[in-house]
Amino acid sequence: QVQLVESGGGWVQAGGSLRLSCAASGLTFSIYTMGWFRQAPGKEREFVGTISTAGGSTDYADSVKGRFTISRDNAKNTVYLQLNSLKPEDTALYYCAARRGGKRGAYDYWGQGTQVTVSS
Repeated sequence: QVQLVESGGGWVQAGGSLRLSCAASGLTFSIYTMGWFRQAPGKEREFVGTISTAGGSTDYADSVKGRFTISRDNAKNTVYLQLNSLKPEDTALYYCAARRGGKRGAYDYWGQGTQVTVSS
């Protein structure tokens, strides 16, 4: 059974930082592209960023580019999202997701999310 478990969310003041983690189990982590998404109350889920299977390539939404960084440790089956210079509009439930490397389109597996709240 595949599980993706996010952690590291919390409350932070604007300008602060958080580091989210997503621990994966039940899959061969190193062959999965990992993505981060977020959903704010009353809004649709949006793409935050993605990292390739070996971690050599990343892509980010324009809204977070230069502030957020995705990394992964395949030995620990974990992907990270470093959130810096946080803004109130970054407040959302943050999800990680896994998609088999080489595939496009929908992600195969999703976590339950971790809440990030940024106060002004």
